[in-house]
Amino acid sequence: MSSQVTQSKVKAFAVNNTMLFFAVILFAACMIGVPRFATGGNLMNILIQVSINALIACGMTFVILSDGIDLSVGSVAAIAGVAGASLIKQMPDAGIAACIAVILVTAVVVGTICGSINGFCIAKLNVPPFIATLAMMNAARGLAYVFTDAKPVFGLPDSFGWVGLRSIGVIPVSIVLMVIVIGLSYLVLSKTCFGRYIYAVGSNKEVAKLTGINVTMTRFSVYVISGILAALAGLVLASKLQNGQATAATGYELNAIAAVAMGGTSMSGGRGGIPQTVVGLFVIGIINNALSLLGVSSYWQTVAMGAIILVAVIIDQFRK
Repeated sequence: MSSQVTQSKVKAFAVNNTMLFFAVILFAACMIGVPRFATGGNLMNILIQVSINALIACGMTFVILSDGIDLSVGSVAAIAGVAGASLIKQMPDAGIAACIAVILVTAVVVGTICGSINGFCIAKLNVPPFIATLAMMNAARGLAYVFTDAKPVFGLPDSFGWVGLRSIGVIPVSIVLMVIVIGLSYLVLSKTCFGRYIYAVGSNKEVAKLTGINVTMTRFSVYVISGILAALAGLVLASKLQNGQATAATGYELNAIAAVAMGGTSMSGGRGGIPQTVVGLFVIGIINNALSLLGVSSYWQTVAMGAIILVAVIIDQFRK
């Protein structure tokens, strides 16, 4: 009897951690078969490359767990980057502390505005998440073009690049920020009542409502969180590029959705979490990095991203 229980636990663990095993095998294969992959500098590059997508993917995890979707995150990142760059351009003598303050305040303000509009339309007006966030995706991107007249915002002080380009010791600031956001997101989803509410709403809205959960506020809140983290990612990207561009972060919403789905978070909500998203992030990061080292065209990397999303959804259906 005990052996059957053990076998059942092992099988359940294997099913729930399929992507983790795949990530380990993929990493080992790349270390053996891809030139220069296993160097310290390249492994650090992978972390830097996934750091911005990680911020957006954490917010996307909140949304997808609640049985939603947010297609606007790339455009929100772009308009936040443009707004932050334009503001800091008026402060040519700004120090690092002032630039960090501008980045944080702009992320909260822009992200809250965009996320609140999404959340209100979805949670209060019952607009389908796909339609509401698609509208925001176009509106935010269009406003970014109007605001900049389709020209980059450049001529920024060097201190603005501290978040995107500098390091604390040997660790880039963007990686430190990624770790902080991942840690906080994990604590919120796994250790708070609000996190439990998100899982409950994603599993079954009607049952969640009957148990006393404020479904409307919970659904509204996840889009605000997604908006703030997307805006923060856009400002980190602007800091890295040392300019704000209306074209920035194009397609980042697909990268975030792919990371969440690839990790094993259910696209229909209620199952998954930040650890799964982290696994998905690094699977995608490793694949993209390996393809680049092998000289594969960026166009084929886009094809690979589409295939990753499809495979992730198919695996999710089989897991169900």
